[in-house]
Amino acid sequence: MLKTIDSILLQFRPCFSRQAAYHWFVIIITGLMLRSDHLGVTSIIRDLALHPRCYETLIHFFRSSAWSLDTLRVVWLQVVQRRAPLFYINGMVVLVGDGVKQGKEASRMPGVKKLHQESENSSKADYIFGHLFGAIGILMGTPQKWFCLPLFLSLQDGVKAIFGWADQPERQESHVVQMIDQGYAAAKAFGKALFLLDRYFLTVPALKRLNHWNQSGTARMHIVTKAKSNAVAYERPCVQAAGRGRPRKKGAQIKLMTLFQSRAAAFESATVMMYGKEETVEYLCLNLLWGQGLYQELRFVLVKLGGQCAVLVSTDLTLEPIDIIRLYGYRFKIECTFREMKQAIGGFSYHFWSKSMPKLKRYMKKGEVHPLEQVVNEKEQKDIRLTVKAIEGYVMCSCIAMGLLQLIAVQYSSRVPALFFRYLRTPSKAIVSEATVMTYLRKSIFHLFARNPHLSITRIIRSKQEQLDFDSDSLAS
Repeated sequence: MLKTIDSILLQFRPCFSRQAAYHWFVIIITGLMLRSDHLGVTSIIRDLALHPRCYETLIHFFRSSAWSLDTLRVVWLQVVQRRAPLFYINGMVVLVGDGVKQGKEASRMPGVKKLHQESENSSKADYIFGHLFGAIGILMGTPQKWFCLPLFLSLQDGVKAIFGWADQPERQESHVVQMIDQGYAAAKAFGKALFLLDRYFLTVPALKRLNHWNQSGTARMHIVTKAKSNAVAYERPCVQAAGRGRPRKKGAQIKLMTLFQSRAAAFESATVMMYGKEETVEYLCLNLLWGQGLYQELRFVLVKLGGQCAVLVSTDLTLEPIDIIRLYGYRFKIECTFREMKQAIGGFSYHFWSKSMPKLKRYMKKGEVHPLEQVVNEKEQKDIRLTVKAIEGYVMCSCIAMGLLQLIAVQYSSRVPALFFRYLRTPSKAIVSEATVMTYLRKSIFHLFARNPHLSITRIIRSKQEQLDFDSDSLAS
């Protein structure tokens, strides 16, 4: 197990211009994989028994110029492509995308803004101050258990002015368009991809950007999503007689939700594996035009399940209706990944801020100039950009740590019986969870170090420890 982690981390060595920066990267990833609390980098120092002097250097790593976030993402995509047992359908990998909001109270933290919570959970406030991340994951695992392995997350709101200083127009688009851009960036690493999104992302700008990338790029990406309850589609236009006038772009208008009554006799029944169990569904598949002014042909699958009705949508007109229903059921896997990143990894427990950042104004008037636009000093702008890099870098390291835990769970659940030591009221039957792998590593890491002193990960962590007596550490563990 430790050899696998070591071999994967070695592939990141070219991402760092200095060896010391790579060593700190290894320490951070290892610490995130086994730390017992979410109290900043001090938890990494405690759980790996590092010397206290490592604290300042660990903090500095995230703002260091010795590594680039883009390079780190490229190598991580390559690692996933080689190592992960990916889910394929019709020769396409399955990507999953969604936004995640994380509350932050820091008054000098870049990117913090007022956000609306769409959750139906009564314990969550309607509005919060925090960060909005766009997340891209990929389905991998086995038929017994599929994981949404996180590829990368990036800030997608509240940072337009900051990326405007660095002349990055692609980071100044809307949240919806940025998700399509990032999904296509991931698809380029795999050639062909199917992108699962929720109904928030079915918009005309998203489809236009998707068509632009598919026409101009070498990769190919389709999306599977869900239509809103008030969605309207159009039939194909009737053949128009020759004569004056512009040809029709659309036919008769159809309110999709009314088809559940008007076309009830045309529905078919099928058994589909959804959310870990077989479900009997009724469905109707139609190819219709959608999008005001766009009128793109999409495949609509009207689904009845347990008295509930939903309309699923695919840009791939060759995808079978049953596959569309089954695939959309996998979209929820990214919510499981968010939960584990928050509760197990602590992937959003960062506290990066900058004195150069203007203090957060919680009650801005309409039309008021944003304080960021008044920052003109180049040094202050650089400090703020480095803080954004630190935030995204920390979350990227958390994605890598989470992905490694998932890879270990898939690869070693059948080979290491000790992974099933953890008591669970509903025990894992085939593949353990990320939290179980974390607990196992936390209890056995020093024993693994003692058994593998020749590995680079052992030598790196050992060089930063205050006590180097591995035999006593392994006994204590």
